[in-house]
Amino acid sequence: MYMDFNLFMGDIVESARNEITQAGYDELKTPEEVQEALSKKGTTLVMVNSTCGCAGGVARPAAASAVHYDKRPDQLVTVFAGQDREATELARQYFEGYQPSSPSFALLKDGQIIKMVERHEIEGHSPVEVVNKLQGLFEQHCEEV
Repeated sequence: MYMDFNLFMGDIVESARNEITQAGYDELKTPEEVQEALSKKGTTLVMVNSTCGCAGGVARPAAASAVHYDKRPDQLVTVFAGQDREATELARQYFEGYQPSSPSFALLKDGQIIKMVERHEIEGHSPVEVVNKLQGLFEQHCEEV
């Protein structure tokens, strides 16, 4: 049995992209889009998407659920590690003090990093645990909508 790896991975990537954009996150595919989005005033949640099965399978549902909360970021965006490399690279420059990690979440305010939820805080945890971490950050740093 022959399987075209690129075709297989393309389906996985497309599914992962759709899952997060359907949850209300704006996809940033270019450095210019990252620069524009992350320089805005207010709070921004950046979801660093990934095809990593275990952690990605927790992070994407958590990203979708976490935003159903009284307090949440002004802006929801995503970059895709391993796919949109230049956009992800530029986004990671905003995550000063944190090593590259995917999947992960970064909460920024006025373009400055407040806190990250890194892969090691996602992998091996349930989506509900990750939602609780994110909503705890929203409670501390975001306004009620």
